[in-house]
Amino acid sequence: MDAQQLDAVCVGETMALLVPDGDSRDGVPLLRAEIGGAESNVAVHLARAGYRAAWLGAVGDDVFGRLVRDRLTASGVRCLVRVDPERPTGLYTKEPGPGGGRAHYWRRESAASALGPETAAEVRRLRPRLVHTTGITAALSDTCLALVEDLLSVPSDGTLRSFDVNYRPALHGDHNADTLLSLARRCDIVFCGTDEAASLWGTSDPGELAGLLHGPGLLVLKQGAKGAMAVRHDRSWFQPAPRVSVVDPVGAGDAFAAGFLGRLLEGAAVPDCLAEGARTAGRVLGIPGDAPTPGPGHAAARETGQRPGRDPRGRD
Repeated sequence: MDAQQLDAVCVGETMALLVPDGDSRDGVPLLRAEIGGAESNVAVHLARAGYRAAWLGAVGDDVFGRLVRDRLTASGVRCLVRVDPERPTGLYTKEPGPGGGRAHYWRRESAASALGPETAAEVRRLRPRLVHTTGITAALSDTCLALVEDLLSVPSDGTLRSFDVNYRPALHGDHNADTLLSLARRCDIVFCGTDEAASLWGTSDPGELAGLLHGPGLLVLKQGAKGAMAVRHDRSWFQPAPRVSVVDPVGAGDAFAAGFLGRLLEGAAVPDCLAEGARTAGRVLGIPGDAPTPGPGHAAARETGQRPGRDPRGRD
């Protein structure tokens, strides 16, 4: 493996995030600026674990775009970003509350929504060991859908294709079930919640879902508080969910995917991949926000090296 080869390229939109900061002024809550994005969350967790991870996306030529780049770079992620002088960086706000609270989005006509198939060609030139994207990116625009279709449809020599369904009713509506199914059938690894599968395709049964998808070499089903299951051909493995006090569930699915994919890149057995996914998700469930603040150990991992490069297809 080339010493400079990236372990993973995660493709999608990262937005600025405004969250209440505890105090208020004249009855108006003060807001703190953070960032959030499913694909970049995965890249952050991979980078903090010592993998060479990149995020590829687009931001506006604005203060939020600079925030996105600065935060991801500080987390050890290589930013392969296009700065759009005409379109803004996407923005959302989060209101705390039961079940994770509510989020409000301002992402229409954002810089990331203009991404297209040319981005897939850029990923192929990089020849990473893994490319990861989600159904969120596919729903941003027609050109973004073409990008995801291209990423998942044209296999690159030695590059694993990973796809997290990430169904969002407000974003996908009730007309994207077939599109998400088609995308999931094209790749090597699919992550999907059983609740998502039930809403989209009318079943949460692992066997039925594996038969319905009939494309990926590995199907990973997230089952909420119960745990997670992986299915490969006629074999399956189960991992119980970690026992933690849940502070904020947002971002736990991305953390799980990153933990699973990192161990898969090392050639670990599927049960070990599930266990690492559960551990990584557990750390995120117990904190506010999408990812833990990096400590000295993360910096050391980034500086010294990198995880061993093994067969990324994973063992049984």
